[in-house]
Amino acid sequence: MLKYDFFLPKIRIREGQVAEWLCRGLQILGCRFDSDPGLQFFKMINQITLTNFRNHKCSRIKIGNIKNIIITGLNGAGKTAILEALSLLSGERGLRGADMQMLARFDGDGGFSVFATTADDSDVCVFLNSGDSNRHAKIDNENVALADLAKKLRIVWLTPREDRIFLESAADRRAFFDRLCANFEPAHVGRISRLNKLLTERAGVIKNGGDKNWLDAIDTQIAATAIAVSASRIRYAGEINYFFENGAVSVNGMVEKLLLENTATVAEKKYFTYLQNNRELNGDKMVIDGAHKSDFGVFNKKLNLPAYITSTGQQKSILIDLILAHAKLIHIKTGTKPLILLDEAAAHLDENARVKLFADLNESDAQVWATGLDINIFKNIPDALFVTCQDGAISNIVVSKMAENKDVKN
Repeated sequence: MLKYDFFLPKIRIREGQVAEWLCRGLQILGCRFDSDPGLQFFKMINQITLTNFRNHKCSRIKIGNIKNIIITGLNGAGKTAILEALSLLSGERGLRGADMQMLARFDGDGGFSVFATTADDSDVCVFLNSGDSNRHAKIDNENVALADLAKKLRIVWLTPREDRIFLESAADRRAFFDRLCANFEPAHVGRISRLNKLLTERAGVIKNGGDKNWLDAIDTQIAATAIAVSASRIRYAGEINYFFENGAVSVNGMVEKLLLENTATVAEKKYFTYLQNNRELNGDKMVIDGAHKSDFGVFNKKLNLPAYITSTGQQKSILIDLILAHAKLIHIKTGTKPLILLDEAAAHLDENARVKLFADLNESDAQVWATGLDINIFKNIPDALFVTCQDGAISNIVVSKMAENKDVKN
């Protein structure tokens, strides 16, 4: 299990200092900012329409200028499908990572559409045509690459699958935290994919008795790619820990340790030398250390314990705190506010934890979409739109008292 090692220290800033001072300080740490930190762009979703998506034939939610959207209903009603549809607008494969054909309604034409209008009157659409194997994207009715969607909307999510992330495999934790890293460095996903392909190629060359020059060429690329992947992880851990009040993120691995103890150039050379000296197979498997073996951990500072030995509810709470800190980091670095998607948001939380969650969500730098079985659990959330799902349809929309004066048309 991952130990509490290699935490990057949280920098403390005197209360009352302006955002621009904070941004200059973070830039010194290597952070990059895509826009003026003083700008408060809020890419809030004003309306979303699902057509032939999962069990939704045609469902539309008009949100208006409301911050929290709570979706309730029985199991199988289509609650999570709405969050999954929203998650596709990030340009990724969605919160379930499902095959695109599986997202199309069973008795539909084989395609689907997710169409959203944002607060700045832009239209964002992800769709699958019948017979296609992959989805397509449009922004303001113009065809765009899926990767371009991330420039329009920043979306992060938690599902019940992540509730056990601290107890699952290192591979699961890497995938989770790498997705968070990629919110700021879209190239991070491509680097990880490239690293995995190079490692597979390396194993094949060793198995087939490839010559030294060939292996040197592959190992040179592996070393450079691994250093870039690990540098992104270290940078993200350092940045998120500034905003992560109740916890701290660590990243621990051979390459990360090399980077923390050396310059990037020296670390790359040392890792290349390690690869040169480890070119044997154990059976049919290549056993080497590297960025593909690194692990992440979270330390609960309130309890003074690693997250993996705390209770299920405490693990859920610290995960939500992490996502809220991530939203703040997005806001500071990009000038935009993200969408937070929480599937079964209140699961495993006691009443006190739910009260804290709802207060934190209302103060967050994000538009929050959350699902749950019981609407009464969410009754104390201010500025909320309550949506009821039933058999893949929207059966009722209610605006909370604090949001009644907002411009909402249902």
